[in-house]
Amino acid sequence: MTNKIYDAIIIGGSYSGLAAGMALGRALKNVLIIDSGLPCNAQTPHSHNFITQDGETPQAIASKAREQVAQYKTIEFYSGLAVDASKTETGFTITIQTGETFEAKKLIFATGVRDIMPEIRGAAACWGVSMIHCPYCHGYEVRNEKTGILANGEMGFEFSKLIHNWTKELTLFTNGKSTLSEEQSSKLKSKGISMDEREIDGFEHKNGYIELVQFKDGSTVQLKAMYAKLPFKQHSDLPEKLGCKISDLGFIEVDPFQKTTIPGIYACGDNVTPMRSVANAVGAGTLTGAMLSRELIDEEF
Repeated sequence: MTNKIYDAIIIGGSYSGLAAGMALGRALKNVLIIDSGLPCNAQTPHSHNFITQDGETPQAIASKAREQVAQYKTIEFYSGLAVDASKTETGFTITIQTGETFEAKKLIFATGVRDIMPEIRGAAACWGVSMIHCPYCHGYEVRNEKTGILANGEMGFEFSKLIHNWTKELTLFTNGKSTLSEEQSSKLKSKGISMDEREIDGFEHKNGYIELVQFKDGSTVQLKAMYAKLPFKQHSDLPEKLGCKISDLGFIEVDPFQKTTIPGIYACGDNVTPMRSVANAVGAGTLTGAMLSRELIDEEF
């Protein structure tokens, strides 16, 4: 362990973590950003709905952000995976997979989430490319195209209602018997939204771009894009280990200032909200850095 005690350690060096780091760097705080290099949008070819960066690749945005954050001399970076954390008299200790440890007065978890892929051949390769989660991030690029939704029940109905804004060539794939009510099914039919209850075997794709949906009965259907809301889990179990409350939906609970339920620990990005986008992550990270620096300033005054 080094003798240095950082003002803050940020675990996760993607958009939210980097934004928090920049805010803290501009507040003259000593910060260590620990990043394992596993962003959840690693496969996504382009980022959208982020003003000044619309259509840029996620990797290019992250690289430019890191380069800019690195200009602040009080910011340090460490490439590695944080595997343990504990409370100390002065703050917190973080242990890296190598066994190295670092200390800080405060922690920020910008660790994101890990999506759990369905047992459908090709789904993992298509996720973030043509199997997508957000119409505001990706819907414009597949507007008016032949589109599917992988969902059932209430989620299937509400998702169909939303995506119908971007395309009228829309099919709800329930991947088994529909659990929609008769009223919901009739409403979708009245809007020209088809429903397909066949069980899906896999996606035929080219470099992640879906070409055909293949069903277990051997039949196929052409498709340009498939929307899905996948289950997920926290990318890191350290917040929960430290006592941070996790909501029933699986997110780290934070207040309007991004504080978790444990004093001295903040969280921001995809691990705290279903609003998953680069723009939202950056905004939340900036707020987190500002609020944490204000807490440090108050304590030191």
